[in-house]
Amino acid sequence: MIIDSVEVIPYRIPMRKPLEFASGRVDEIDHVLLRIQTTDGVVGIADIPPRPYTYGETQQSIIAVISTVFAPLLVGMSALDRGAIHRRMHRTVGNFTAKAGVDVALWDIMGQTLQQPVHRLLGGAADSVRVSHMVGFADPLKMVDEAERVREQYGITTFKVKVGRRPFLLDVDVVRALREHFGSAVELYLDANRGWNAAESMRVLDAVSDLDITFFEEPCDAAEILGRRRLVAHSRVPVVADESAPSLADAAREITTGGATAVSVKVARSGFSEAQKILALAEGLGVEAIIGNQIDSQVGTCGSVALAAGVNYAGRHAAELSNFLDMADDLIAEPLQIIDGAITASLQPGLGAKIDEDKLRKYRQDGKGN
Repeated sequence: MIIDSVEVIPYRIPMRKPLEFASGRVDEIDHVLLRIQTTDGVVGIADIPPRPYTYGETQQSIIAVISTVFAPLLVGMSALDRGAIHRRMHRTVGNFTAKAGVDVALWDIMGQTLQQPVHRLLGGAADSVRVSHMVGFADPLKMVDEAERVREQYGITTFKVKVGRRPFLLDVDVVRALREHFGSAVELYLDANRGWNAAESMRVLDAVSDLDITFFEEPCDAAEILGRRRLVAHSRVPVVADESAPSLADAAREITTGGATAVSVKVARSGFSEAQKILALAEGLGVEAIIGNQIDSQVGTCGSVALAAGVNYAGRHAAELSNFLDMADDLIAEPLQIIDGAITASLQPGLGAKIDEDKLRKYRQDGKGN
């Protein structure tokens, strides 16, 4: 399993329906497909999502750091030596999704070589994963209509509601409309993407206190240190660290210092190796953990499914696995299926994500396509 070559391919696919939220808006998917090949001819892949408004990474910065910094370190190493590889990559600060992509591709190589699906290498905790769906900014009626359509078509009954607008009553009205429409038949999470300050977030908690909210994710910026901690201490709803907890150290800081009482774990920014550590931390400290989504393609979603199905503690709640429904197309050769509100973990070796080479030629942005 000696690494022979590293390839990064930028591509762009439009969104069928743009996703708007407090910290940004996504009209098209500008991702990077990573391929790491071994001397045995095994190719591990990962889909890397740039999110400049969250981590400061762009499509071009991901290509640059992998091509010029990580690739020279990787070539000639064994794909099994993940610890040594991470130690070398750790010398470069930041670049969370680029590092995570390398880790995911290494696990894909390991799974293919051992002829085992990644979710079994991670622990084989479950055969399928319950799905939650993200509902972006719109007026209350449109957001209710979208949630109803998704429930009817895919059987999904957990919804992550994007909030964080001003005045905050706009979002309170949305959450109330969803609860009044569905009653107790669905579970609702709120995600403000740091759109409010701590004082506003406190008022939102009071305003939705009768609406049975499961989680309140990043209500305000974690840098608002005292205000955030007053909010967390006041809240009866678990406050989720997401953008504020991209690494094990960040998650440990937020949880142990009162900045959060739950954590969102994302394969796209932590890879499998760091994600396992964050989940173990959450389990050991007795705080909730949910598997989040980085507006992932289906290729990226395969990684989230593998983690949620592989690790016991990762499957306690519905995982965010359906953002690809808003994409106009995808690179995956065999599309994922959401049936009765769940996705079945792949039994194919590795991630089980095969690339449709015709679609890759169509959407790649490096001049090597059609």
